[in-house]
Amino acid sequence: MLNPLRLLRPLSFLVGIATALTMPMVSGSPALAQGAGCNAGTLCIDLSPRNFKPMPIAIVDFTGEAGQGAQVASVITNNLKRSGVFEPLDRARFPEQNVAFDATPNFAAWQGIGAQAVLNGRVVREGGRLAVEYRLWEVSTGKAILGQRHGVDAAAWRRLAHLASDAVFERLTGETGFFDTRIVFVDETGPKDKRRKRLAIMDQDGANFLALSSGDELLVTPRYSPRGDRVAFMAFGNGRPRVQVLDLGTGQRNVIGQDGVMSFAPRFAPNAGTLAMSIENNGQANIVAVDLGSRAVRPLTSGGAIDTSPSYSPDGSQIVFESDRGGGQQLYVMGADGGGARRISFGEGRYSTPVWSPKGDFIAFTKQRGGNFAIGIMKPDGSGERILTEGFHNEGPSWAPNGRYIVFFRESGAGAKLHMVDITGRVDVPIPTPNFASDPAWSPLRSAR
Repeated sequence: MLNPLRLLRPLSFLVGIATALTMPMVSGSPALAQGAGCNAGTLCIDLSPRNFKPMPIAIVDFTGEAGQGAQVASVITNNLKRSGVFEPLDRARFPEQNVAFDATPNFAAWQGIGAQAVLNGRVVREGGRLAVEYRLWEVSTGKAILGQRHGVDAAAWRRLAHLASDAVFERLTGETGFFDTRIVFVDETGPKDKRRKRLAIMDQDGANFLALSSGDELLVTPRYSPRGDRVAFMAFGNGRPRVQVLDLGTGQRNVIGQDGVMSFAPRFAPNAGTLAMSIENNGQANIVAVDLGSRAVRPLTSGGAIDTSPSYSPDGSQIVFESDRGGGQQLYVMGADGGGARRISFGEGRYSTPVWSPKGDFIAFTKQRGGNFAIGIMKPDGSGERILTEGFHNEGPSWAPNGRYIVFFRESGAGAKLHMVDITGRVDVPIPTPNFASDPAWSPLRSAR
């Protein structure tokens, strides 16, 4: 498979040796209030590995707009199940198949099937928009612990389910959700030896697939901007491969870097105004920072080593990157100005594609050892290394905005597919795509923009 994360090293080798009720609606109008979060004395899921057990929850078909309520409830059910945090109960066991939004569930009946929480709601049409109203009930106390309302354009109805899923996730875990997000990736079609690769985007659950390029040119390693409005990538066009930035709103593309110089492995800084990337020049591969306004280029590393895959810390003060400066492919952390580089990986094998967690607590990476590729995490100082999933070929991690889940691609022989793993390694599930897929990058929360 022609994967850019593997291409970069061979390219460098050849030339040099060579991201009841007051929460605002998405629509901007007032809404129903949110619970206080996962606090002591309230219904809460313990996410620690030692005590973890998925919470049994019942998501009742929402009422209201014909057919839409059941669809919204189905998406919420799938979201919560895929997170590995919840155990949605089988609808066939429900003691009440319909619970009107203004009604109170029969808590004794729900407790009888083991439900700890019940979610009910309704979908209503408001002109060209749809709104969802819902309540989350704690079965043991009979109290409503969450109530919200969201509105979106009718064509984007699935977002109602994602927004509700995020609210439930946050209320019952104390952590930010990740469902109202998108993933940009490389869509792959055609024979294995002649893959047609194009940029594509979809919701985090695989819905709403949209191609961003025609496939007539090879575009790889897409990376989201912190605001989710742009994507940086490497394009194999005429001449040397170069980094470009695509504006997702206008479709406009801009080439970054100097003519005649190969640039690759782009990553936005947290301020969204700077792009770190690698450039090849005279047989050397070094990392530079490019001001996207002035286009000024500032060198961050120098020398004959292959320095690539830069990724900023959330506060923008540091950069993790991979380098063979010590004789092997390892991870290093330096200041955002390029100073004070220090090695942080010391385990057996080769380390690559480091990505700093949005929380700042971990760095995800790809590790190759013994013929297998693994996705792992370590603390920024290199301690606490932990392998999350390992197999024939796992590569290219990207963090969900809540810093708890990682999307990556796994190749099985026929082709690559996207998967999601959590930081404990308990959750390892596929993300559906219409074709083979590689090089995923997770967007920020859309509702936070």
